[in-house]
Amino acid sequence: MRLRQLEYFLAVVAEGSITAAAASLLVAQPSLSSQITALEQEVGAPLLERLPRGVRLTPAGRAFLAEASTAVLAAGRAGKAARNVRDGLAGELEVATVGSMAVGVLPPSIEAWHRRRPAASLRLIEYRHAELLEQDVAGGVGDLAFGPRPRREFPIMVDISVEEFVIVLPPHDPLAAETRIDVSWLAERRWVLFAADHGLSEVVTAVCARAGFCPAAAVHTAQVEAAARLAAAGLGPALVPDNVVPPGLRATVRPLAEPELRELVAYARAPLGPLAESYVDALTRTANRPRRR
Repeated sequence: MRLRQLEYFLAVVAEGSITAAAASLLVAQPSLSSQITALEQEVGAPLLERLPRGVRLTPAGRAFLAEASTAVLAAGRAGKAARNVRDGLAGELEVATVGSMAVGVLPPSIEAWHRRRPAASLRLIEYRHAELLEQDVAGGVGDLAFGPRPRREFPIMVDISVEEFVIVLPPHDPLAAETRIDVSWLAERRWVLFAADHGLSEVVTAVCARAGFCPAAAVHTAQVEAAARLAAAGLGPALVPDNVVPPGLRATVRPLAEPELRELVAYARAPLGPLAESYVDALTRTANRPRRR
């Protein structure tokens, strides 16, 4: 049973005769008649009663009509769904990233992308470390990755933006008057740090090591936004990407005297489809917008 046969059957019912249906479909009447006969043979029962001036549904034809209509409509919806995915208007996009990106950079881009493609959806796959992200994407995870520049080369790599790390302190900290913070000034303080397996732990350790000390912990957290909030509450200084500091947070937020920057890249192991291309465009347009604090 072919879809075309169902479409022919529905046309004959709608037009009331094989002759009229053949004319509307722009097919030869004998060809249409043979297709209807073949359909009836496959079903095992006559679907149409041939009358001198048209056709009439048989009891079997009336039962068949509803299901045939459903099948043709479903096939039409299936084709439209596939075309929408092909054209980048619908479907699901898997984006693999690190946790700090999901908090800071990605929300504006997702909002902008979804506004233009309301029928599409995006699924985030989040990692605590950029190396794990890179490894899994190379192994087949996700349609697209976004995060710090990977160590290996991928077939698709698009420079998106550069993020700057900042120190977060309480609003009335003694260093609040400073426009930039020398990390060595914080050597004697206890810090808000990340768990050892968190990617940002390495950044904090490296920055402090260049200033000549190893930071002591007041508290450990796995959440970058929580680190900013804990620092603002006075638990200790935190070093976080500027883009993860919550808007409106009552805190002293200052860049470093020696800026700590990190390149952010979208990358993939294969050429991008329309959905992924449209999302990279949204990332490019939103990633460098100034953020209100």
